[in-house]
Amino acid sequence: MSPVVQLRDIRRTYRNGELEVHAVRGISLEIHAGEFIAIMGASGSGKSTLMNTLGCLDRPTSGSYLLDGVDVASLDREARADLRNQKLGFVFQGFNLLPRTSALENVELPMLYAQNRVSSTEMKRRAMAALGIVGLAQRADHLPSQLSGGQQQRVAIARALVNEPRLLLADEPTGNLDSKTSVEVMGVFQRLNEQGITIVMVTHELDIAQYCKRILVVRDGLVVRDEPVTGRLIAAEELKKLLGAEAAAQLTSAPFGAK
Repeated sequence: MSPVVQLRDIRRTYRNGELEVHAVRGISLEIHAGEFIAIMGASGSGKSTLMNTLGCLDRPTSGSYLLDGVDVASLDREARADLRNQKLGFVFQGFNLLPRTSALENVELPMLYAQNRVSSTEMKRRAMAALGIVGLAQRADHLPSQLSGGQQQRVAIARALVNEPRLLLADEPTGNLDSKTSVEVMGVFQRLNEQGITIVMVTHELDIAQYCKRILVVRDGLVVRDEPVTGRLIAAEELKKLLGAEAAAQLTSAPFGAK
């Protein structure tokens, strides 16, 4: 089976007047179905440019990018937007939920922009199923202001899942969360990954990266480390340490009842 992502000698150069900034200097990378990868690096290392390339938000200056076998460089802006909607799901640090819109309606949003629109009944069914995956079906009619930070991020994850993407991209998804809630959210990602969803996550927190299966370290526009996670953390076990076994079981048993 071919990789979900194939990058070949990707380079990205920005011009600022007379100055050339080489943000990415020749990255080759494969990501296979079912992987869970953390991308790490200091500010200015090139990790955000790499993530924007994976998300079809930025075009490389040179090199090739195949997403699920599709040559991204050959697509015009509209076709790239369609590909993003069909193949990718995005989770952001700031949740990016519409404040006056219910959880259900926030999750329905990607389907409004899909090339092949489905009926409102089917949209609601899929959105409720996605909320069920993250354990928030009972909060479908709540506004973001009526939800905790962790619940808002779970709504954002449901929104990212609703079009059944080939690749889930998460940019500092725990950056606005406290330690306990961060572990809960990483538990959601781990359970999704166990179901076969491929995840790539940018994080600057090494302890959060330890929940992933593979770590890429980017420095000066290059991948300088690419290795499996040793001593991987399991969110369910970490929650037991934080909350006790009974409370942790209540958090981790219910959210993934039906897909």
